[in-house]
Amino acid sequence: MAADVGSVDVELELITYLQSKAGSGVVVRDELDNNLANELPTIQVERLPAGDDDTFRLDRALVDIDVYAATRAQAISLAAQVRGWMLTDLPGTRTTTAVFGRVSTISAPGIRPYENTALRRVGATYQVYSHPVS
Repeated sequence: MAADVGSVDVELELITYLQSKAGSGVVVRDELDNNLANELPTIQVERLPAGDDDTFRLDRALVDIDVYAATRAQAISLAAQVRGWMLTDLPGTRTTTAVFGRVSTISAPGIRPYENTALRRVGATYQVYSHPVS
């Protein structure tokens, strides 16, 4: 029985990773709350109920990353930075619980609608390969 399958919390790992890249002026989280307008810019990380694994160790997660900012330009700029971190810096990263391999873009950063017209949202979807640390 493969005890390691699913043992990497990809959301938590990516939140920690992106927060270290973005710095203290950016909030990185999994769930949004009613205080979003006061916490801009915000990066939201959500694992989608899709993807697969090799039934042994390798997890291929689909992850949505949305950026919320006060202006369209700010949201687009931060989403572009996130894409660079995901595609260039994340592969090969090792944490205390996970090793990240290949990362690919499923859906490039683009404007996504949001019900609060005072905010702008840009989102992308990535496939993230990871496995637990041995």
